[in-house]
Amino acid sequence: METLHVEDGLPLMNDLLLDVRYALRVLWKSPAFTLVALVTLMLGIGANVLVFGVVNAVLLHPLDVSEPQNLYELRLKPWTAWKLLTTSYPAFEDYRQRNTTFSGLAGYDGYSGGRLRWGDTVKIVSGYSATGNYFDLLGVQPEVGRFFHEPDVHGPNSAPYMVLSDSLWRSAFNADPGVVGTTVRLGKDPFTVVGVAPARFHGTERFVWPDYWIPVVNHFDADHLRDRTGHPLTVLGRLKPGVTPQQAAENLSAIAAQLAKEYPKTDTGVPLRLIRPGLYADEGDLIRGFLFSVTALALLVLLAACANLASLFAARAADRSRELALRVALGASRWRLVRQLLTEAMVLSMLGGAAGMATAGLLLGILNRGSLPSFMAQSPYGRLAVSVDAGVYLAAVILSLVSGLLFGMIPARQVWQSSPLQAMKSGPMNSTPLRRLALRDLLLGAQIAICTLLVTASLVAVRGMVRMLHAPLGFKPAGEMVAEMDLSEVEGDAPLEKTKAMIEAVRSIPGVTAVGTLSKLPFTGGIRGIPVFPPGTTEFTLNNSVLAPYRFTISPGYLEAAGTRLLRGRDVSWRDTAQTPYVAIVNETFARKMWGETPAIGQRFIFLDHLREVVGVVEDGKYHEMQESPQSVVFLPLSQSEQWFGTFVVRSSRAQNEMAAALERTLSGLEPNAIITVESWPDAMVGALFPARAAAAALGVMGLLAAMVAVTGIFGMAAYNVSRRMKELGIRVALGARTKHVMRAAVGRPMVLLGVGSLVGLLWGVFASRLLGQIVYQANPRDPVVVVGAVLTMALLGIAASAIPALRALAVDPSKLLREE
Repeated sequence: METLHVEDGLPLMNDLLLDVRYALRVLWKSPAFTLVALVTLMLGIGANVLVFGVVNAVLLHPLDVSEPQNLYELRLKPWTAWKLLTTSYPAFEDYRQRNTTFSGLAGYDGYSGGRLRWGDTVKIVSGYSATGNYFDLLGVQPEVGRFFHEPDVHGPNSAPYMVLSDSLWRSAFNADPGVVGTTVRLGKDPFTVVGVAPARFHGTERFVWPDYWIPVVNHFDADHLRDRTGHPLTVLGRLKPGVTPQQAAENLSAIAAQLAKEYPKTDTGVPLRLIRPGLYADEGDLIRGFLFSVTALALLVLLAACANLASLFAARAADRSRELALRVALGASRWRLVRQLLTEAMVLSMLGGAAGMATAGLLLGILNRGSLPSFMAQSPYGRLAVSVDAGVYLAAVILSLVSGLLFGMIPARQVWQSSPLQAMKSGPMNSTPLRRLALRDLLLGAQIAICTLLVTASLVAVRGMVRMLHAPLGFKPAGEMVAEMDLSEVEGDAPLEKTKAMIEAVRSIPGVTAVGTLSKLPFTGGIRGIPVFPPGTTEFTLNNSVLAPYRFTISPGYLEAAGTRLLRGRDVSWRDTAQTPYVAIVNETFARKMWGETPAIGQRFIFLDHLREVVGVVEDGKYHEMQESPQSVVFLPLSQSEQWFGTFVVRSSRAQNEMAAALERTLSGLEPNAIITVESWPDAMVGALFPARAAAAALGVMGLLAAMVAVTGIFGMAAYNVSRRMKELGIRVALGARTKHVMRAAVGRPMVLLGVGSLVGLLWGVFASRLLGQIVYQANPRDPVVVVGAVLTMALLGIAASAIPALRALAVDPSKLLREE
């Protein structure tokens, strides 16, 4: 009794250490079980830590600016995709001077770029042009030197100053503090470097890392700074204390309405609203929906893993029932046994969590900017800064603890309710008749249902990607090469004759079958919002406009080169000049919205101050994003435009690498000072196709992980069922049972659970359509291909998982079993 009192008096920590040592010893004695459990946990916890790391970087981590909770981005009231910008520079000044709800407003344009020259070095860079108060509004302090400020700005071309990013400063200037005061040239314009931004600062967009910042007055010319028609600026603002976003939006909307009265030809009066900056404006809604949906699916993977382990632990507890009963008989309390089982579960869970954390950390390092696969690195989301911080580690610990509790409580409950006397009499616990459903059966059925749901989701994603790749675009990018020319360093405008000479030179390259030019490739921007007026209009106010289409400027031959079908009429011609009547080609949506069923050829409309006649109608297409509804588009002849800067589209029969070299060589020979970027057209569309590819990759991984968990679950159940019933199977064989009867007895129950669980999972997939719609392009879980694919996948997984236990059952030797008895 004295010894028992000493044991009872052991400190809790020593008791816990004894439990941990015993748990490690028990797990070491079952290497196969331990390995399967560790891999299962590593996959489940690792997937969730990985997803949380991305969610943390995108949604939870605050922007690296002062008081980010009080910073908002101004946005037009209608929901619009991507970085469609807020306002013109004159309107920005009006908002800044007239509002009563903001302590400050600042604007920036994210489309600056060109060749940066200093000394003998040349580097292609991209950056921001910003208003003078940009850095002051964000509350950022320079790492080296100073920033430009509002007093530095005195009108057009008055502030030739540049602030370098930390990345550019280190990579191009070797982190030399002496760079401050150096004169560099961006394109044709000289700038003085005045400072370097801190390392973590990159503006307010999480996925964008500018190389530099310059004042907006030195980016736009004087005419552009006075122009109210364009909307180049994204506007940021800080609210005054006590002002709500709703009050500020109402204040801005009232100003917009007043500006529309003062400038009816240019200002729309569209109300404004406030959003949080950082996620490509309204794209943030889609990004949040995608990440939350992927998080939900990752948690389902972990739930399936926990159900799997709970089933395996329950089976082990049943097999260890005599051992546990003996410990009770020798004086151990039920609570001590429950604590021991929970300790085993926690030890296993923490080890699996550590392995999952290590794996997720490696993958998060790959996802960090600069280390992504090409299809992600070239996407708009390719430069996200992902780090493993305290929040990620805390998530890993919490997931590990919760997982251990989830699958450890099942055997603990089983032991708590067991009868030690019955266990010692009959051996392993089997209180549930074979014809009734045990808790292990329910757990296996649940994980099969979850697996089926995730496999269905992955097939839906693959179908969505295939559907997107084969969606009608209005052009055929396969096999096409595109060459974008930046003429910002070329003196004067490119004359029309020189442009024609370039086109002819490209056409003469061996292997070229068609060539044309386009002002801006679809999915890379494009001008939109220019009003269309009916013939006879005299008051050119926006209220009198009938459409605001996309506008592209094209050369003769572009439609052929792009594979765009001309449905009616003719192509543009070099004979369409400023001295001939102005013409246009429109798409089907434009024609239908303007004239209904009336033939569009020969119809007229006023666009860009000219009365234009429709000479052709082309098929509809996609111009801004894959999910957009049909949009109105106008194609104008290059020969009737005032200036040209754009992209060559080339169709050829040669290999892409050969064609790219020949194209760059030809264009560089004609315009040595131009910045020429040559790539395949599919590569230029990476951003548009990224959501479908990301969904297919994310859900494909989830489906694969779930399949692995299901295989281990079905295999574990079938193997346990066979091992428990070996004597019965031997007797059946000795009595002449047929093979199918032996198979049914051995793996019949797992197969029934596979069928029922798969059916439930397919139904869950149908009900999860809305969730999948947040991730997948045109998600359709009812697609027959998806349903058949999911059924076949689950059937194959079931066959693969049950094969070894089934073969073991068929190979049973009754005489050997009887000798062992």
